[in-house]
Amino acid sequence: MNKNNKSKYLISAILLLASSALFAQTEVKKETNEKELAVSLDEVVVTGTGTEHNLKSAPVQTEIISRKTLDTYTGKSLQDILSGLSASFDFNETDMGSNLQLNGLGNSYVLILVDGKKMHGDVGGQNALGMIDPNNIDHIEVVKGASSALYGSDAIAGVINIIMKKHTDQGLLVENTTRGGSNGELQQHDLINYRHGKWNSATHFQLKHSDGWQNTKEEDPDQTEFHIYDSANRTVSRNTDWMVGEQLTYKPTNTLELYADGSFYRKRIYRPSGKYASVDVKLYDLAYKNASATTGAKLNLKHYNYITFDIGYNMHQYSYDYTSLTFEDIPGQSMPYPYYPGDNALQSDQRRVLSNLKGVFHLPFENTLSVGSEWDYEWLKAPSRLATQSHVTDQTGAVYVQDEWNPLERLNFTAGMRFVDNESFGFRFTPKVSTLYKVGNVNLRATYSSGFKTPTLKELHYCYVRDMSGVYLYLGNKDLKPQYSNYYSFGAEYNNNKFSVSASGYYNSVDNMIALTTIPSTDYNKLNSFSQEKIVSYDPVKVRMYQNMEDAKTFGSDFEFRYILSPVLRFGGSYSYLDTRSHVLEDDRYGNQYLKLIKIDGMSHHRGTVYGSWKHPFSKRYVMDISLYGRAQSKRYFQINGNGKAYQTWRFNTTHHITGNSRMDYELNAGIDNIFNYCETTPHGLNYGTTTPGRTFYVSFMIRFKQGKASNNNRTFKTNDEDEKD
Repeated sequence: MNKNNKSKYLISAILLLASSALFAQTEVKKETNEKELAVSLDEVVVTGTGTEHNLKSAPVQTEIISRKTLDTYTGKSLQDILSGLSASFDFNETDMGSNLQLNGLGNSYVLILVDGKKMHGDVGGQNALGMIDPNNIDHIEVVKGASSALYGSDAIAGVINIIMKKHTDQGLLVENTTRGGSNGELQQHDLINYRHGKWNSATHFQLKHSDGWQNTKEEDPDQTEFHIYDSANRTVSRNTDWMVGEQLTYKPTNTLELYADGSFYRKRIYRPSGKYASVDVKLYDLAYKNASATTGAKLNLKHYNYITFDIGYNMHQYSYDYTSLTFEDIPGQSMPYPYYPGDNALQSDQRRVLSNLKGVFHLPFENTLSVGSEWDYEWLKAPSRLATQSHVTDQTGAVYVQDEWNPLERLNFTAGMRFVDNESFGFRFTPKVSTLYKVGNVNLRATYSSGFKTPTLKELHYCYVRDMSGVYLYLGNKDLKPQYSNYYSFGAEYNNNKFSVSASGYYNSVDNMIALTTIPSTDYNKLNSFSQEKIVSYDPVKVRMYQNMEDAKTFGSDFEFRYILSPVLRFGGSYSYLDTRSHVLEDDRYGNQYLKLIKIDGMSHHRGTVYGSWKHPFSKRYVMDISLYGRAQSKRYFQINGNGKAYQTWRFNTTHHITGNSRMDYELNAGIDNIFNYCETTPHGLNYGTTTPGRTFYVSFMIRFKQGKASNNNRTFKTNDEDEKD
């Protein structure tokens, strides 16, 4: 049987199963029908304004990915979840981490929070999203557009707030989830939560492994001396990571809560390298580690007022573990330095201390005032990547104030201001104004927000040679200027018990946008003396340098709908249109400078997602979910190394919920990702639309044991299943 016939039979089997399920017994209990049909919008969100709001009344439009949706989708990673469920996101997976893009802007413009606190783990400008365990997520809140007034410089494109599960019942809870799949995928999640009186302890452990995959053995001929068909480089390399975390909370009084948490994360990437599989295959593996510790307190005052304080420390390192004799260029040395098998070379050591003080006060005349201060200290050591210094530092202080005013039940005004003082780039303030007007089931929202972002330590000081699928010289730029943004958006949404639809348009202008651009190796005016030496020793070499663009603009629209066709059948989808434009100074062949209009790297004009799910309780103890998810995306644009191809992928999943007794719960998931077996064979060194390995299979099993009494006096952000809007 050939490959095409196998695919046809597979697809036919899937469709047969789905159709059989749809026409299966649909008689359910009346109370179950009512729960499913009562799709209220009373979910509590906090990200848009930093204060609690019902979703239907939130002044800032917020997209929620609920726990029920997460259970139905069963994504293997946070990257998988966001790209599969929201058209606004785009990712490009690499060994270094996740290249994330939201509404045309990349990693450094998107703030990632975990329970409202900044996540650390930046690697080469990419996010280490692997530190987030999908099994431990309660729900995800996404705010698109600038939120710098409330959250600071990293929130020019938007904010992703990952709300972790909160277990408030007295007694013991033990949870174990094991997942296996194609390409050697193995994931293990364990939770032990124990609450006794005023104390609560939550211990988490996760382990992940993948054998990786190789979509092609061909190297880009423009980056190699000869056309290579036997490359050892892989699309995604074999990798293993694990993490252990602990959180302790203590509530000595009804008004005071104290907490302390810490985690340790390790990841190793077994990375083959070399142009030929037969020689020079393994040079070094990548090793990552992250350690964090945070402590804080929350004091509840009268009339729902409260004050919070927390301070956290985070360390993130990555290094090369050499497996073969390798000669590396070291800054300040004229001769390459030899590394032998077993040697370890630190590439980057990032440290961060972040403290926050915040108060929320409900004032007369329907005003809610939020005030706070923030201090951020960053430290970077990169022995082989800093041109002249052993380490560099940066610190930023900020204070902010925000007022939410409800002069009418259906009208809200929110205005805020952040005052920022950076030790290298001085003082700046960033305002934000938004409004919400409700007309029946229709919400109308408008927002203006300004942003201020200083260059990162890497953008200012990095200088190193990368020799993999071509030789590149990467340069920081000490002459970089801060970036300023102005964001405008308008949106409308309609909601009732069965149907919801939203549409929004936005425009974001970024002055002095920082981008990694290719410059001529002969442009010595932009290069220091050390860099010139590098260019001489690596000739010909491609030189990439962080530079300020003259201007950058992103504009587009987002559309989303959800429809409950029946108590057991629902479907929905999302669509995102995007356009980006920027100018950069270029030299013509006569040496004259001109402004060149370009698209921002990674941009795709069209992205869309669609899903359908069927749920049926066969008994009080057994409920089955069947779902189908699809994602399509147009061509991705890049300045060098080619554009990424357009693609579409589809995902089929079955979820089986089993209730054993009052103490035991079980869940089985089985599915097929990329059911039509799409796979890019673009040569190494060029850009991909997606790095999927093609059709993959997976299965996971969860068992949960609980013993104790339910607690009724705890306010949490957890969304109840019967109240979910999904």
